[in-house]
Amino acid sequence: MRVSLFALALLAGPATAETLNFCWTGANGYTMTGRMTIAETAMARTIVTERDVTGFKIAGYHRGQLLGTWDMATRAPTATWHLRFDPLSLTFLTGGSFSGTNSQGWNADGNVENCGNPGFGFNSGNYAQDICLNGVYVADSSIDPTTPLRATRAAVSPRCQAAMSLSKTRDTEK
Repeated sequence: MRVSLFALALLAGPATAETLNFCWTGANGYTMTGRMTIAETAMARTIVTERDVTGFKIAGYHRGQLLGTWDMATRAPTATWHLRFDPLSLTFLTGGSFSGTNSQGWNADGNVENCGNPGFGFNSGNYAQDICLNGVYVADSSIDPTTPLRATRAAVSPRCQAAMSLSKTRDTEK
């Protein structure tokens, strides 16, 4: 019996993962690029959370100049790490109360206060989508909280010039 289970495990092969890129365009020249890796099995779920993500990195920019970075691999134990993602539409859920289903907190909590010092963070709640830098909320970066934030398999640039139309969208008008 043990030999059969071992043979089946070998036949199944290694689990594969999906790597996605994303680019956020804030106000006044602020942008953020990112990359995340999700196990293929999690991509079949209705909602992916931070528990399903095996790799995650973001970098913030102002007019193309790097401001800072953050990644889940080196995050502090007290850093906010809240992610909600719809793998069918390749869309991060935005526009809701923090830390609910439609919000994001990547090294920035709902009040944009928990942002390491030094550090870079992104927040999406019901007030706005915005960044913080070195523990300071960057109000000039704020945009409407319901602005879609989509992932793509295509490469992205710090100025967010990649074609987001390559990402799938869910048909919501039925």
